[in-house]
Amino acid sequence: MELFKIRKNSVEETLLIPLYARKLCAERFPSVFQDKHACQILKRIDYDFSTYEANATNFFYAFGILEGGMRQKDMTFEITKYLKAHPRATVVNLGCGLDYCGRIADNGQCRIYNIDLPDVIEIRNKLLPPQEREINLACDLSDYSWMDRIDTTDGAVFVAAGVLCYFQKKVVRDLVCAMSRHFPGCRLVFDICGRLGTKMMQKYTIKDNGISDVETFFYSDNPDSELGNWSDSISVSSRGYMLGYYPLTTADVGWLYRMLAFIGDRWIHMRIVGIDFMK
Repeated sequence: MELFKIRKNSVEETLLIPLYARKLCAERFPSVFQDKHACQILKRIDYDFSTYEANATNFFYAFGILEGGMRQKDMTFEITKYLKAHPRATVVNLGCGLDYCGRIADNGQCRIYNIDLPDVIEIRNKLLPPQEREINLACDLSDYSWMDRIDTTDGAVFVAAGVLCYFQKKVVRDLVCAMSRHFPGCRLVFDICGRLGTKMMQKYTIKDNGISDVETFFYSDNPDSELGNWSDSISVSSRGYMLGYYPLTTADVGWLYRMLAFIGDRWIHMRIVGIDFMK
């Protein structure tokens, strides 16, 4: 089998980080998170993962990979819940990267769209070629023409994991309002954190991408009320994404991890937000 070689300091490399984190999460916290897809994909990649492996022994890095695993688990929960009520609905993964929560939740009847920029979709087509009822769609989310390509006859659930926090607030607000007009009766699910969490991201992540004015970027300390004011045609709810879905009481998640999870949900306002677009 020919391996897909990943170059250092490339777009491909940035896509590997959450993928490899999910593999490490499954190994470090197996009672909480499993991910057979990550292992299968990584076997096809030629890349030196020794740095990631070394970091896995660091307590805070391990908590970071637990965060990533829980976020995907929460998104999968939300998709599965929606498909129980709308089994033939469309699942749309916005800014998908190498994420595959649509496949994990696939009920054998739904349609799946994975949307990202053209260079990302080119890589995805090599490592995750679309299966039956699945389409990898190359486009920019700010070009709303992609909305016309989504079939919502039987409903649709849109998910955006680790994506919208890098957008400006106005861009996210305009996107949500446009989706509310275009997709009445459908649902959008995404993760968010509060101002403190965004400041932390600015220090460790956003700053590396040349972003200096954190106040212009998307965060919310109270998404239920703040985002609900964006439009009369949306209904907003949220829950903590570390402890809001699963209690994390298994033996491989120690009390320090649970304490950080509590702090993350309560004071950093790490939330999974659901927005229903009213008919």
